[in-house]
Amino acid sequence: MSEHSHEELLARVSSDYYLENRSKVEIAVSHDISRFQVARLLTEARERGIVEIKVHYPAHISAAEIRQLESWLGIREVIVADSTSGDEDQARGILAKAAAAEISRQAPAGGTLGISWSRILDVASMLVRDLPRCDIVQLAGALPTEGESNPLELIQRLGHLSGGLTWPLWSPLVVEDPTTAAGLRRQPEIAGALAKADSLDLAVVAIGAWKSGGSTVWERAEAEVREAAVEAGAVAECSGRLLNAAGVAVESGLDEQIIAVTVKQLQRTEKVIAVSHGRARADAVRAVAKAGFVTTLIVDIPLARALADLMDKENSQ
Repeated sequence: MSEHSHEELLARVSSDYYLENRSKVEIAVSHDISRFQVARLLTEARERGIVEIKVHYPAHISAAEIRQLESWLGIREVIVADSTSGDEDQARGILAKAAAAEISRQAPAGGTLGISWSRILDVASMLVRDLPRCDIVQLAGALPTEGESNPLELIQRLGHLSGGLTWPLWSPLVVEDPTTAAGLRRQPEIAGALAKADSLDLAVVAIGAWKSGGSTVWERAEAEVREAAVEAGAVAECSGRLLNAAGVAVESGLDEQIIAVTVKQLQRTEKVIAVSHGRARADAVRAVAKAGFVTTLIVDIPLARALADLMDKENSQ
């Protein structure tokens, strides 16, 4: 490989990681290298000045600003986790710790807790130390990523802590063939878990943005399906369900391939904890807030700042 082509590889890998928010595993697959090589290339890119990192620490988010966000979003409680230092994995861990605390605090004794899968919620499930006795429902099918656990393991961990019944979804989240997806929904075990989502006391979900790097589901959907959803107005993704800027569920071909809780089921749930992070997800969080089902929102400081900016912009119009 020539020096020029090597530098181009450094730039492309760095762009994928720092600008597109792709994981090292995803980058490794697209460039046909190992994730350890990706890590070395990122280090080399910084050392050679191909990547320059500037950290701008945001001002403290005051209690008054948080109350303003709660009022503007129409959400009962907004929790801002101080994740301004460290790398992405460390920031994710701080958000996961906050989510674990809320899961323990709000878990319904004798009730039903439903939870979706995301990288943050996966870590959160490992940090939960205590739960009252309650049933645990998996709200979205499996979306495995290399090097991380899966929704079934998450459900088993929480079920072991709670001592209640568990309702796993023995299915992928995204099924390639709509006919196969329909058949899976008719399977008694899967149908039972999906029906259990009708009577949740607490749901825990993650909010993604419907764009490249903003949602793990985006990468699993076929290009024509995801672009059609964009044209239909989708800006947010929550447990595989898409919403437009007004908080209305977007009907798309993806719905026929998804095995997960629906927006209507979440809207019927008394308490919903939602987790999201990063400035790029501000519009998505705003959209989900308009859907009206989130009661507790957990975000990092960059996302809180982006939401505040969006609030100021809307209020000035």
